[in-house]
Parts: sequence; C-alpha cells; structure tokens
Amino acid sequence: MLFFVAFSSFAQQKYWVFLSDKDGVEFDPYTYFDQKAIDRRLKNNVPVYHESDKPIRLDYYEQIAAVADTVAGHSRWFNAMACVLTDEQLSSIEAFPFVVKITPMVSQGYLTEEFRYGDLKNGEKLLLNEQTNWLGGKTFKENEITGKGVRVCVIDAGFPSVNYADEFEHLRGNIKGTWDFYKNKSDVYKYNNHGAAVLSCIGGRTEDGVDIGMAPNAEFLLARTELIFKEGLSEEEDWLMAVEWADKNGADIINSSLGYTTSLYFKEDMNGETALISRAANLAARKGILVVNAAGNDGDGYWKHIAAPGDADSVLTVGGINPWTGIHTSFSSYGPTADMRMKPNVSAFGHVIAANGKGDLAETQGTSFASPLMAGYAACVMEMYPDLTVMEIHRKIEESGHLYPYYDYAHGYGIPNAANLMQERGENDEVLTYEVVGDTIVVSITDSYFELNDEVVINYHSRFLLDRAPRYLHIPDAFLSDDSSPRKAKPNYVYYHLEKNGVLSEYALVAPRQEDVLRISVSEFKGEKLRVWYKGAVLEVDVEERVEEQRDEINEEEIDRLEKRRTNNGEKEVENE
Repeated sequence: MLFFVAFSSFAQQKYWVFLSDKDGVEFDPYTYFDQKAIDRRLKNNVPVYHESDKPIRLDYYEQIAAVADTVAGHSRWFNAMACVLTDEQLSSIEAFPFVVKITPMVSQGYLTEEFRYGDLKNGEKLLLNEQTNWLGGKTFKENEITGKGVRVCVIDAGFPSVNYADEFEHLRGNIKGTWDFYKNKSDVYKYNNHGAAVLSCIGGRTEDGVDIGMAPNAEFLLARTELIFKEGLSEEEDWLMAVEWADKNGADIINSSLGYTTSLYFKEDMNGETALISRAANLAARKGILVVNAAGNDGDGYWKHIAAPGDADSVLTVGGINPWTGIHTSFSSYGPTADMRMKPNVSAFGHVIAANGKGDLAETQGTSFASPLMAGYAACVMEMYPDLTVMEIHRKIEESGHLYPYYDYAHGYGIPNAANLMQERGENDEVLTYEVVGDTIVVSITDSYFELNDEVVINYHSRFLLDRAPRYLHIPDAFLSDDSSPRKAKPNYVYYHLEKNGVLSEYALVAPRQEDVLRISVSEFKGEKLRVWYKGAVLEVDVEERVEEQRDEINEEEIDRLEKRRTNNGEKEVENE
C-alpha cells in the first residue's frame, strides 16, 4: 500500500491551479478516445461528448507556464494545472482573471510491502491456491470465465520483469498500452517491483499453470505514477493523469493501491468529497469505470481508517483477510468514512503469493494485494455480465460477499465468491432463532447447526462490553505460511451488528461455545436493528418492534387473565346469592 504524507519546501511548493472555463475549445471524442472508451460510455448511458473531457485552454496554459517554475501536469476533468511555484509566482498567477483558485498539493509517500524470498514451501503453495479458491476461482475457471475482453488499468510504481518473466508470458500480448507519468515515456518495465506483484495478483500464472490471479485473459494498461526513492515519493497529479489516461484508452477497471493520509487531509476529510483524488475516482465511476482501491494498512497504526480515494462512494474499497484465521487482518484499515458510509465494501486475502519483479514468486502482505485479487474477480464478473453498468457490477460484487446482507467496518460484505453469482442463495430460517427473555434478546443456534469453536471474542467496536479496547485475532508474521497452512474454509464464527439508518453502533464476532451465542439487553438499544450471521444464515430483528409486540402479547395475556378473573368472581357472586 502506498501512503502519502505532506511535504513542503521553503523556496517553492507544488499547487493545483484551477481554471475558469474551456470557452472556444474544440474536441472530437471519436478521435480522442479508444473505441472501448466510447462503448463503455454508451453502455453506462454516459454522454460521449462531455465538457470535462475537453482539453484545457492553450492560451491559459501558456500564460501560466510562462510564470511557473515548472508545470508538472494537468487535468482535463478538473480543468487544472499542477505547478511548482515560489511565493512570488503564486501571487502573480493568483492575479490572472481566469484562475478560480489555487490549492496546495498532497505529495510524498512510502511503500510498505514486504517480500519473503526463496522457493515456495508447502504452506506457501497452499496459500497460492487458496488466495483464488476463497473467491471461487475454480468455479469461474470451470465456466471458462477468465476476464476475457475486459480491460484493466494498473496504476503503480513500476513493472520490472513483466516483459520477460514466465508469470506474465501468457498476458504480454494483451498489454494494450503503457506509460510512465514521471519520465513521460512508454517504458514501465523497471523501477519498483510493487506493480509487477500487483499485476500478477490480477492475471498472473505460474510456469506450471497455477493461476496467481483470476483474470489471466484480461487486457491490461500499465501506468507508472510513483517515483520511489528510499523514502518512496509519490505525486498526486501523476495518479490523476493516469486515471484520465486509463479512461481515454478504454479501461473498464482501474486497480490502485493508493492512500493519502497526510497533514493536508484529516480524518474528517475522508468523506469522499474533499480529497481531489476521491472526487476523481467518483468521476471515473460516472464515466463507467470500476475503481478498485486498497483499504490501506493503518488498521494497527495511528490513522486506523480508510484513506482517500478509498473513501469515495463509488470506489470498490477492499479490506484484507488473514488467511490463517479467515477474518480481518489487523493491519487492514477500518471504516466507516467520515460521513458514516460503509467501508470497506468487500475483502480478500491480505497475505499472498505474488511475482517479486525478479522472475520468481514470493510471499508478501498488504491490502495492496487484496485489491488486485478483487480487480481480477471484478473482471470475471464483467465478462459474466457484459451488459450491466458499472454500478450494477459494483453491487453484484457486494452481494456475492459471503456475509451479505450482513456487513461491518472490518470486513464489509465479506469475501465475494463466484458460486454466489452462479446460484441463488436460499434463505434458511432454521439456523438462528431468538427470543426476548425479560429485558434480554437471546440469540441461539439450532442444535443441528451448532459447531463448537475455539473460544475467542473479537470486539471490533462495542459500547456494551466493559473492556472497550479492540481485541484482534491475528497470527504474527513469524508464523506465516512456511510454518502453517491457510484455512481451506471460512471459519464458523457468529458475526453481529446493531444498525440504524445504515450506521453501525456495534459490531463484533464470537466463536460459539454453546447454542445460546448472544445476549443483549433490550434497554441498551436506541432504535437499532440487530443483524446476526452464522454459516450463511442471517437473522434480522427489529428490537424495539419485537419488544412492543411482546408487550402487546403480555398485555393481551394480562387482559385475558383479568377477564377470566372477573368472570370467575361474577360466577362466585351468583352462587353466593
């Protein structure tokens, strides 16, 4: 995952200079766009000719370029120029009548992936298989769904070995375009190995035919946007230009491992509307592109929460799962957004086997790799449903999550699976039951479905338990796949949340030790709905409504009792007379 922190210079700083208009600019979308970009717009009911796609005015560009120290790039979508300016240059450009506003730019970041090199051990071979099996890779493959015809743009830091390594031999003919936005040239096959690892998790394949990702037959665009030194610098404008380039060249999906957590952006800014890159991601979605973005690796750090552009409403934000526990991995960043929308949307393995950029495979970790696994899955869904719009695809992926319709701020809707797309999931009302006992809601597992688990309570967010500190089930890095095997099936934990108007006030999961798995005091509820998931079954209880029903039942019983008492008393009075 790439994270970004603010950088400033005493002499000069980078800014976005926003311009007022595009008056008089001519634009022919049919010569500018790849045909796939035209087709995507038509399918998604997007105008082929739109003001945001027109280039910026040349006369405005030239006047600013004549003053600025450097013009680092520009954005058609936002009618803006990325400029390096001194204070004096800033003042001069602010005076131009066609300049609407000037804002400081976010820049600089660091790369957090870590590779473990060497031949794959038995546990690592199993991990390689399970990272796609958990998503239903075999089901897609059996149905010959491999992402064919879907174009995926990978925005990353470099793609060494993609032009020669065995893991990419089958897809090299499907690379439809490349561009290095830092060096302004087409060669992207060097620099940091992160992009090669990410690409392999979308469509890579080992030399003995094992799929690393789920879309080996997809088409690809490779965009290098990050300049990685020892500290790992990265530039916001390069990412934005890469997204516009992806749109122009017909991308159906964009995979990004980007996350901005900086002193220019605060947690309250993570609302999908403040950060420029979040607004750009939403605009890409409005143009029919599915943006798949990593949730981030700050779950056990200071920031904790998902960062831009993962906070954007239309972005498919992907959290990380620990393969050895089957649940949220501790470093994966949490939702919700600042305006209380659900994030992440879904999850995938956050520990994977990937190409290491040197012609070999290696184990690595980070939500950077959960995201491309999901991008490969999304490519298969697009191939399966070629007529659906981008937001219909977005919803299909969410609905195929193993926890759906349950969700929480650690797992989203859980891990999507191809089988959930191929067949309708039946409802099972027999797995979970509940009753109101006095002032307590008691949820129970039906005897025939109960399965004993090791005792564990993972309290992600609780207002009920006395100990409110989060507790995480997580295997340390020292005990990764060379020493143990990943789970072959999802764990049978009980997940529950309390929800009101789409906002969760409580969510947790427990490993059942007895059939009565959950007891919650009715007095603690504030108009919320209780939702419980176990073994694919979901129980929903409108607590206040159920309590009112019980009160009505009690009142009716009391009325009947009093009526009988009156009747009995009347009969006794008649007898006494």
